[in-house]
Amino acid sequence: MGNVLSEDEVALFHKQGFLAPLRALGAIEAGDCFERIRAFEKQYGRGGNEFLRLKSHRLLPWIANLAQREEILDAVEDLIGSNIRLFVSSIFSKEGSSPAFVSWHQDSGSSGLTPHDSVTVWVAFTESTVANGCLKVLPGTHLGADHAHQDTYAEDNLLARGQTIVDIDDRKAVHLELQPGQFSIHHEKTIHGSGLNTTPHRRIGFSFVYVPPHVRPVGERRRASLLVRGTDNFGYWDDESVPQAEMEPTAVASLERMLNRYRETAQKATADQPRS
Repeated sequence: MGNVLSEDEVALFHKQGFLAPLRALGAIEAGDCFERIRAFEKQYGRGGNEFLRLKSHRLLPWIANLAQREEILDAVEDLIGSNIRLFVSSIFSKEGSSPAFVSWHQDSGSSGLTPHDSVTVWVAFTESTVANGCLKVLPGTHLGADHAHQDTYAEDNLLARGQTIVDIDDRKAVHLELQPGQFSIHHEKTIHGSGLNTTPHRRIGFSFVYVPPHVRPVGERRRASLLVRGTDNFGYWDDESVPQAEMEPTAVASLERMLNRYRETAQKATADQPRS
């Protein structure tokens, strides 16, 4: 469908590398999403940040449905075209007065995709403000070079490897404050991060990475994604399916294997760091 963004909004996105705020859900629906996350954590005894980091749409049908909301896909289509795949779906949750943060980085630095034509949508389930650590971006950085990242594996960094661009001049940073149910979109090369939650209340949202089918994984290993709109005539991706039930055993096992690989890599990197 598309055609929900004005020509000026599309031009602004291509100029600055992000667009916000846009509306995906009503405030009541967003609150329901927040409660669903809390119910998941209570039922399974797993923190969202621990288990909903990579492919949440493979575990929870309602996340897969949210990723396919017309309000989101129409805006994405206006930016990357009518054929769209969902690559990653990740929770970003910060408890009140938490030390959690997201370092300055480019999504393109760790996505393993080429060319760099994907976009990331960040949907707020709660209010997202400067005080509670909202997304912040550096305008126009998607037009520049790919930056080198340092894998820090910092304990409080919400990124899997703590990947960080060092020596960033962030004086022109823009904070993307959102109300519950609103979302932002940024280009995968746009440098972004988020600060601490200094409030007593939890801040929570979900990010969805969308790629056009001409984008392919780097290297020989095929990767899986969910076709959420249009068709794919390129054949670079294996197809995922929308789960029929919550926490299907095969999906859980697959996610566990991926998370274990990340943990093993992090442990090795920490062990290899020089001791003072």
